[in-house]
Amino acid sequence: MPDSRDPRPGHAPRPAASPGTRSARRYRAPKTAVGEVAYLEVVTVNDTGAFLDWGHPRDLLLPYGEQHFRPSVGKRVLVMIYEDQQGRPVATQKLDRFVQDEAAGLAPGDEVTLVIADQTDLGFKTVVNHRFWGLLYRDDVTRPLRRGQRVTGFIKRLRDDGRLDLSLLPPGEARLDVVGEQVLQALRTSGGFLPLSDKSNAGEIKARLGVSKNAFKQAIGRLYKRRLIVIEAAGIRLAPGNDGDASR
Repeated sequence: MPDSRDPRPGHAPRPAASPGTRSARRYRAPKTAVGEVAYLEVVTVNDTGAFLDWGHPRDLLLPYGEQHFRPSVGKRVLVMIYEDQQGRPVATQKLDRFVQDEAAGLAPGDEVTLVIADQTDLGFKTVVNHRFWGLLYRDDVTRPLRRGQRVTGFIKRLRDDGRLDLSLLPPGEARLDVVGEQVLQALRTSGGFLPLSDKSNAGEIKARLGVSKNAFKQAIGRLYKRRLIVIEAAGIRLAPGNDGDASR
């Protein structure tokens, strides 16, 4: 019978009483798979490397040679999961070996999966579809984001150098529908009135709703035409007798 403490890649050591092993933790549904970027918790560290909880029965090895720093138990690391030469799943923090700067097969408006990697002066460096680097500019961030978070986004622009600019909002009419629903939700939670109008400061609108002033103005115009809101001098209000159901 194989030794359950076998430290081979892809196999976490399993002493019976260790709190860092799967046998001592509640099993959870798989979180991620080979070919994906994920933000995973370190559950064991030994002479082979660090072992990560990726939601499978056996923990995932992050070898010392694939680390940028020595992670400790309980910390999370952003990794790419790949197969080694023996076909075993392992992790690496060296994402640039697998994530490319120049994108292919994508076009403006495409819906994509984003994994937030790092915050920069311009916004957030992001992994797109687990394959390409992209940039989510600060002005296009509509809600708080954290490292390792996986969200749905959209290709805003494919630059001349092949790099991607991203958005959390869909393009065109669908974008205004999303912003409109955000406005309605804010109205519902604030008692039916918001002290925001097309004359409000752009920073105030961004801080309250997470959207640009232009998107806000277009969205409330659409809501007004659909008789879902009333526009007043001091702000906007849910229309009388209206629950703000934008699906009608």
